[in-house]
Amino acid sequence: MKSFTHLGAYVLMLKGMFTKPENHKMYWKEFMHQCAEIGIGALPIVVIISLFLGAVSTLQTAYQLVSPLVPITTVAQIVRDSMILELSPTVLSIVLAGVIGSKIASELGNMRISEQIDALEIMGINPKSYLVLPKILAGIVVIPGLIVISAFLGILGGRLAGDFTGILASDLYDIGLRQNLNMFNLLFALYKAYTFAFIICSISAYYGFHVKGGALEIGRASTSAVVASCVLILLADYTLAALLL
Repeated sequence: MKSFTHLGAYVLMLKGMFTKPENHKMYWKEFMHQCAEIGIGALPIVVIISLFLGAVSTLQTAYQLVSPLVPITTVAQIVRDSMILELSPTVLSIVLAGVIGSKIASELGNMRISEQIDALEIMGINPKSYLVLPKILAGIVVIPGLIVISAFLGILGGRLAGDFTGILASDLYDIGLRQNLNMFNLLFALYKAYTFAFIICSISAYYGFHVKGGALEIGRASTSAVVASCVLILLADYTLAALLL
């Protein structure tokens, strides 16, 4: 029964976001601020994780492909498809759920217990529209871009690792990247990116917006937001794969 209560409150929050803006410039400024906060704030961890994911994928794939019957360029194909289909969209989204999701939940939770949200309502401003909607829209715009950057850096990291360790020369790696490329994989990765971005931002905003209590509840809300986002990301990952692949 508690799950249905959360679901109903979540749907009502999403429904309450879509009202006419009181001041378009104010909303646009908040949207751009959230884009900068989400994108620039998460970029360093995206770069580090992506490079190492690609490098480790190259080393482990080469370790398992010990048969002389398998061309060495297959390593590049596996790294490319792994980064595009799963590692960059799913693994990175789980990391971003911790980085971005906890930030959104704690920010809104702090505004709730400090009564800033109540003050906005008294001023005639819809807090769901002003606080939640720009965060969700900014996440939908920025997070897919981070995932695209992650896929590129992961493939680059695999190329550098193969070259430095002598497993796979750069020219052979580039040949493997161009072989058997399925363009639908790129489209599928974007489907996942937009879905996961919406899940991360909306779930985190819901838990933060509905905090009750004090500072301890803010920490609990942030933890609950990250856990719920990760579970829903994995569920959505399986659902999209079952429907589209």
